[in-house]
Amino acid sequence: MRQSVFVARRQQGWERLAALLSVAERRGLRGLAPEELDEMGRLYRWATSDLAYADGHGFDPSLRAYLNRLTARAHGFVYGAQDEPGGNRFWRFVTVGFPSEVRRSRWYELASAALFAGAAALAYWLIITKPMNAYALLPAQMIQPLHKSLHDSNFLFDRDLAPLVSTEIMTNNVRIAIYSFAGGALLAIPTLYLLVFNGLMVGGLGALYTNAGFGYDFWATVAPHGCIELTAIVISAAAGMMLAAPVFNPGQLRRIDALKRNARRAGVLILGVCGMLVIAASIEAFFSPLRFPPLVRLSVGASTIVAMIAYFGFAGRGAEAAADQSNARDLTST
Repeated sequence: MRQSVFVARRQQGWERLAALLSVAERRGLRGLAPEELDEMGRLYRWATSDLAYADGHGFDPSLRAYLNRLTARAHGFVYGAQDEPGGNRFWRFVTVGFPSEVRRSRWYELASAALFAGAAALAYWLIITKPMNAYALLPAQMIQPLHKSLHDSNFLFDRDLAPLVSTEIMTNNVRIAIYSFAGGALLAIPTLYLLVFNGLMVGGLGALYTNAGFGYDFWATVAPHGCIELTAIVISAAAGMMLAAPVFNPGQLRRIDALKRNARRAGVLILGVCGMLVIAASIEAFFSPLRFPPLVRLSVGASTIVAMIAYFGFAGRGAEAAADQSNARDLTST
């Protein structure tokens, strides 16, 4: 199909989608009637199919850039519109929206994980080989003679206060995650600082307890809640990086459109991270203080890793496959 014929057939749908988006941007999704919400979803699928068709046939770059901007504008509204009916927005977010976005953002997360792990490994190696390096890497208040394991010294609070402790832990961790996310607005410099700082703390403390003879207990104590907590930190840093990325590389979109698109995606990640940190804080306050053997605590940590792999690896894939099939049908109809 020639480009002129393609545009003539599809332009009316693009213009209608743009008109619906203008209303949604001014008045929100509540400004659209239910049938208009359905129409927006249908037109969005057509537009994404048209974009794929235009890319595949090497059509004019300005046309492809226009379709890119149009689909980027529509993405967040369409997913919001699909979630509105039936009161299932929260459930859909947990089962589809968050895990799907984590998979989609994997390159940001891999970069974040590599930086965190590199900082942790470096701090661990430097302090293991030369304990005096701790004074260069860790805050002074964290460096003190260790005569007890982490489990024996870190959970001395009254068990009746566990709900309060859980709330305090959760609030602190959520604050750090939001700071890391918001740091993306400052070219991700605060985000990278917090990521490296937390990596140094984890690796440095592990080395201090290992040098004192309590290394096995340290990792066993951290494992039950730490696997979820550290994963959440990595994802929140990835959200901050995503927020900053369009400043350096907006791709085929206008910079403002790329920023809006990435802000919506990063917002999905940080909301999911807050949920993860609630779970981690609950484990840390209610389970971690219990006097289970280190092997049991390590097993719980391993089980959380398996659960996260299953959740982020497979949750929502059915909905993604259905959307892909719908897009394929729309493309063949063109």
